[in-house]
Amino acid sequence: QLFANTSRYGRLQSVSVAIAGRHAYIRFCCSTGDAMGMNMVGKGTNAVLMEVLSSFPGAELIALSGNYCTDKKPAAINWVNGRGKSVACEALIPGAIVRKVLKADPQRVAALNVHKNLVGSALAGSIGGFNAHASNLVTALFLACGQDPAQNVESSQCITTMEAVERDAVAE
Repeated sequence: QLFANTSRYGRLQSVSVAIAGRHAYIRFCCSTGDAMGMNMVGKGTNAVLMEVLSSFPGAELIALSGNYCTDKKPAAINWVNGRGKSVACEALIPGAIVRKVLKADPQRVAALNVHKNLVGSALAGSIGGFNAHASNLVTALFLACGQDPAQNVESSQCITTMEAVERDAVAE
């Protein structure tokens, strides 16, 4: 309730804690309606932490964010647990279009995706960047909608998959 009292839209969903030595790193999972909501999350988080601190004399808050949120940085925790909105989409592109417009063979494009976006990214140690520049599209949308384009780091954490299907499966 403390968190919810700080915002009309922000809601605390869950809290997780990681301990490193004498320090606790707290990760708040929140819903923020249609907004990205970092400011409302910060305000709600501060209210909750102030209440927690009042129960532990001698404890101190070093910083509102201990970087466990990994805001604007690629991180395995965001790849596994997610951060922000998640989207799945699919496009079926007829082979004739791939050959005419892209001047490429659909089978070779699908094989290239495996070798480049999946295997090449894995060899590079990519954290969720198994894609063909997804962050460019998301950044364009952020700019068009007045959102913070620096948030595109999390937006590049995705997998691009491709498969060539038989001609009968997709009308050309």
